[in-house]
Amino acid sequence: MRAVIFDLDGTLIDSAPDIAAAVNQVLAADGLTAHDLTAIRQMIGDGAKQLLERAFAAHGRKAEPRHLGAFMAAYQADPVSQTRPYPGIPGVLDQLRAAGRPMAVCTNKPHGPAVAILQRLGLAPFFGAVLGGDSTPYRKPDPRHLAATLAALEVVEAVMIGDHHNDLLAAEGLGLPCIFVHWGYGEAQTRLSATVPDELPAIIDRLGG
Repeated sequence: MRAVIFDLDGTLIDSAPDIAAAVNQVLAADGLTAHDLTAIRQMIGDGAKQLLERAFAAHGRKAEPRHLGAFMAAYQADPVSQTRPYPGIPGVLDQLRAAGRPMAVCTNKPHGPAVAILQRLGLAPFFGAVLGGDSTPYRKPDPRHLAATLAALEVVEAVMIGDHHNDLLAAEGLGLPCIFVHWGYGEAQTRLSATVPDELPAIIDRLGG
């Protein structure tokens, strides 16, 4: 049966408020003003290092290695203060599990915080594998990150579900379909898309397998 591989931030969970709090804590330590939540949402999608580079670039500054360390410490101290699953996601995961579909998470977020968040939100039991941006030498959009996720789940046929062009490119690189979700942080043009989580099971079923 075709497996389902989910992105995390902007797909399964709305984590932007907690990410923004950690970013702004790092900026404040250097005397820089905070970014609003809308701006932070537009910076998410390529991992913590890129996020900080964008946050500092908006102030005409360059992020340094110490900033990444400070961000990770601040974020890992409490990554689920305001983070929640998107409405409808737990029910969709229940449906997919009941249908016997293997599921995994492939995210550019570091593995430790990703697993901690899934556990705290009660979502971890749905997934047979979780690969973060530091789980392999590769990160989305590199298809090898997605390929490693499939290998960990011991499947070949899958569909990628995500809110970012990185998800589309990773799936395309393996010749796999990708469903773009419109409730997340990114923008993309694709044949397959969902406007609310409840649409996902039917779209996956139409792909066959």
